[in-house]
Amino acid sequence: MIQIANVVKRYQIRGGERTVLDRINLQVNRGERVGILGRNGSGKSTLIRLISGAELPTSGTITRQMSVSWPLAFGGAFQGSLTGLDNLRFICRVYGTTSEDKIPFLQEFSELGNYLREPVKTYSSGMRARLAFAISMVVEFDCFLIDEIIAVGDSRFHEKCTRELFEKRRDRAMIIVSHDPGYIREHCQYAAVLVEGKLTSFDDPDQAFDYYNASSAEIA
Repeated sequence: MIQIANVVKRYQIRGGERTVLDRINLQVNRGERVGILGRNGSGKSTLIRLISGAELPTSGTITRQMSVSWPLAFGGAFQGSLTGLDNLRFICRVYGTTSEDKIPFLQEFSELGNYLREPVKTYSSGMRARLAFAISMVVEFDCFLIDEIIAVGDSRFHEKCTRELFEKRRDRAMIIVSHDPGYIREHCQYAAVLVEGKLTSFDDPDQAFDYYNASSAEIA
């Protein structure tokens, strides 16, 4: 279970303080897929970073009773001077798992060939995304965090990513943040809407979509 209780996140900005998340509450159990809808700039990515542990809340608590991934396809934590393979080895050490038995999967799935032996700083953004997604799949988590639609590579590779995550790992919990109701409808059992720092949860996703559309119209 992941329990988010009265979480507040504020940032210092010029001239004062900005509250991005205001007393957020959410519970995600094993195997549940929860979608969080919000407009661009609503704080969705901030919430994902807090759940992953990359940032700390200003106040409130986040309790994790299952292992949680980093945001999928996020390559910001790569060490640019290391090769793709060395980044895999480093990440596996951090998460307490072996790396050598995962290299064949990384080679086959990422389709990066000899570039896996080159420094990551030489990669294009697409190559970094392929490496990041592939490494995300070699470390098994109880809950996967997905920030917006996963669109890595061309349509064929995108379909490959979708099968690997949503079909082969259909038993895992997932928290998906997006501004696209169609994506949430396709992959989630439950939905919540983030508007002006407040999170409203719904057992019926259709009610969440109606609320999201109405709140978007009001803000527009």
